[in-house]
Amino acid sequence: MSTASHQLDLQDDAPISTWFHIGGRARRLARPASPTDLLACLELDDELRILGEGANLLVDDEGVSDLVVSLQQGSFIETQIDEQTGLVYAGAGVALPGLINRCVRSGLGGLEKLAGIPATIGGATIMNAGGAFGELAQFITRVYAIDRAGRTHEFDRAQIDFGYRQSHLNHLVVTGAVLQLEPGDKADIAASRAECMAYKAKSQPLGEKSAGCVFKNPTLIESIDKVGEAGDRVSAGMLIDRAGLKGLSVRGASVSQVHANFITTTPDARARDVIELIDQVRQRTEDRFGVQLHNELVIWSEREGTPS
Repeated sequence: MSTASHQLDLQDDAPISTWFHIGGRARRLARPASPTDLLACLELDDELRILGEGANLLVDDEGVSDLVVSLQQGSFIETQIDEQTGLVYAGAGVALPGLINRCVRSGLGGLEKLAGIPATIGGATIMNAGGAFGELAQFITRVYAIDRAGRTHEFDRAQIDFGYRQSHLNHLVVTGAVLQLEPGDKADIAASRAECMAYKAKSQPLGEKSAGCVFKNPTLIESIDKVGEAGDRVSAGMLIDRAGLKGLSVRGASVSQVHANFITTTPDARARDVIELIDQVRQRTEDRFGVQLHNELVIWSEREGTPS
């Protein structure tokens, strides 16, 4: 059933699409097509949640009562590519993989280093998405956003405090970004993209239902023998693997045998299986190494005590 408010099409009791293919629903879901529509959404609920690709998202089984907003339509999926200058504008709802492919075809290099990362530009900007070959912040020159009071903002790159898997823009709704890429040889750029994809295919369980890396790679507070020195950023997957946790499962959720920082799910899994497994992995890794792991995975839940 759909109802209209502020000319918005609101869907009641809507499924929330995630790569886990499990989890709860949204009490209300809106699909604004313009900044005006987005402002109307903020008037309805200034605590609204933005849904991107759902690639690094888990929704608790009970779902969420906040308004859920998808920006993957209308003006939010507009792109502008200038092959001469290498400047690219992408709306928040533009899918990163598709944008990478367009830039490769246009002979613009750099962004292909993020090939295989499933995200929208909005979500990728908020979390400074990246991997073994780089991160989005390397290419961003400007970000457009709306705050929860409905005010619009523009930020130059120097004004944004990007860090490892963070932008400090979480309090805002990103509406678009400008990227600076490098004009180059199309064949070379395509080869670079293929190299990145081959690395991912070899090192990650791409054929299974998962949400990418569950934990951020931690920075060591003190040196650990055969792990790293104080101040080193080390692989969360390596720590989980060395703690002997590959294959650990809670009902329908399991730590991947391919990459220990991935949790995969079976068709009968529930979100609580994943949440309980995250708790166990975090505790057992801390018990083994004294290192606390923090989520890269985003969990939407209205319960207290849910890992974050």
